[in-house]
Amino acid sequence: MESLHTNGISLPRLGLGTFRMQGETCRAAVESALALGYRHIDTAEMYGNEEAIGAAIAASGIARSELHVTTKVWHENLAPAAIRTAFDASLKKLRLDHVDLYLVHWPSRQMNLPAIFETLMKLKEKGRTRAIGVANFTTALLKTVVEEIRAPIACDQVEYHVMLDQSKLLTYLRAHAIPLVAYCPLAQGRVAADPTLIAIARKHNATAAQVALKWLLDQDGIAAIPKASRAESQQANLGALKVRLDDADRKAIAALPKDRRCVSPGFAPAWD
Repeated sequence: MESLHTNGISLPRLGLGTFRMQGETCRAAVESALALGYRHIDTAEMYGNEEAIGAAIAASGIARSELHVTTKVWHENLAPAAIRTAFDASLKKLRLDHVDLYLVHWPSRQMNLPAIFETLMKLKEKGRTRAIGVANFTTALLKTVVEEIRAPIACDQVEYHVMLDQSKLLTYLRAHAIPLVAYCPLAQGRVAADPTLIAIARKHNATAAQVALKWLLDQDGIAAIPKASRAESQQANLGALKVRLDDADRKAIAALPKDRRCVSPGFAPAWD
């Protein structure tokens, strides 16, 4: 598995997203993914599945050094003391002595960015997280974190897929050598029914989802974390790595509408 190297960590470019996976279903899914060769597992405090993921990791017998585990602090817990409490709880549930990447899950309108990143940096300095980063941060918010606070951001995790334009954000991230980790890379399943993607998939003896995933992974500085609870889906996502898109495919995908945002809760920032 190819990896992105960012702020001292190696981030496998294809990981497993676990949002809305719970309990035994989540544990079985993570065990399956690890058995298939996945080494990048993404979770969050808010998902309520860190215990199940911790159990799956413990049962796998895979060396900790071979795994990349990301978790996140919820936007209601961004005061320094609340971050520390949330982090301790996440680590205990995951049964780990450190995570590889700890993210601010969503920005908050009341947040004190310097205080947040001072707290995250202390966790990093103590070796409790190997790297820190953000999720759902706009270009304007990133500028504050990167240029004013000068925090060593390892990624921005945002929604990104063939139906959503993120060119402005990508321009900024690439200028600062910060990877984008794409969640909802299959537009919550919508890519499977798209006629353009289906036609490209037929040409390559692939699926529309594999085409959409490979389109992302062909781009510099992009990792993707599709959610997949079944082993068949996890294997199919790995199969996307073998698809070879050509210029005609990319041109057809570029012509698709790019205004389909799947995730935009009421507390979301004003998107770029």
